Amino acid sequence: MRILHLGAGRSAMPQSGGFVDKLRSYGELDIIMDASNIPDHERAEMIRQYDVLLTLWGSMRVPDEIAVDPGRLRYICNITGELRAFVPFSVIQSGMLVTNWGDAPADTVAEGAMVLLLAVMKNLRDHIETVAGGGWRTSTLHTQASLNGCDVGIYGMGVIGRRFVELIKSFRPRLRVYDKYVKDLPDGCLAVGSLRELFKSSKIIVIHAGLSPETRRTVNAEMLSLLPDNGIIINTARGGIIDQDALFKELKSGRLRAGLDVLDGEAGDCLRENDEARLWSNLILTSHQVSDTAWGTDETLENAMRRVCLENMERFSKGEPMKFVMTEERYARST
Repeated sequence: MRILHLGAGRSAMPQSGGFVDKLRSYGELDIIMDASNIPDHERAEMIRQYDVLLTLWGSMRVPDEIAVDPGRLRYICNITGELRAFVPFSVIQSGMLVTNWGDAPADTVAEGAMVLLLAVMKNLRDHIETVAGGGWRTSTLHTQASLNGCDVGIYGMGVIGRRFVELIKSFRPRLRVYDKYVKDLPDGCLAVGSLRELFKSSKIIVIHAGLSPETRRTVNAEMLSLLPDNGIIINTARGGIIDQDALFKELKSGRLRAGLDVLDGEAGDCLRENDEARLWSNLILTSHQVSDTAWGTDETLENAMRRVCLENMERFSKGEPMKFVMTEERYARST
């Protein structure tokens, strides 16, 4: 078997170590860290000489012409979750076998969402800043609440949303879910028919949807206006799902609260150095790092995504059914 990775000069693909050694055990592995100067038609011809193409953050995009003539290529293993930037829809439509990291991020991202929710609901930022500033009791005690009996809306019920439900259920909230693609919800979850209904019936919204043209900026001013005063938005998915200007207007007024691991502003997935939002006590920002793990466990996100990749490589080498295959429907709902 011949395996290829084509980076764009900033690839996250390692060039040595146990993961690479295991990949080499399946056959010949070629890693080109910067293929950005290779024209599309030449890259397409190069890809056609391999059985497997590995893509991940920092990869070159697969040329569209691979959908028409894949040559020897039989499998694209996307090691991470983000796919649209690397694999065009035409390749999925062609019937090419494509997989992604599946449930690899479920535990860490769900934990991060749970942390943000509890921290915002209990006004931890205000408590920390009050004590650090020499004070003691805060003026926001009246907005603290319990999840017991609280109306929590979940936008998106993929693998991360399901793991989040497992975590939050022990707090005994009332859970409502909007995900028009999912029919079988976890026990204790009530499906609603529209995003508007989800916002209208919830005090807290937790976002676990993928970013796609269908979901982009669907959490807009109209939806936010349906939340009650002191309502909470938690987003560990993608910043582009929220109309950030609309949310920041609500946060600046003090009407809503939020815990955001992801953003979608002028500065991208971060804030400008002098942005006033950094000072708002009703906003907790975790800089797209709330799911990072480096202490206390071997099951880091990096290890999890490599584990899924290697499991699928093993299945492919043996002709066994693959996990997390990317269908046209999955692609439409994916980031």
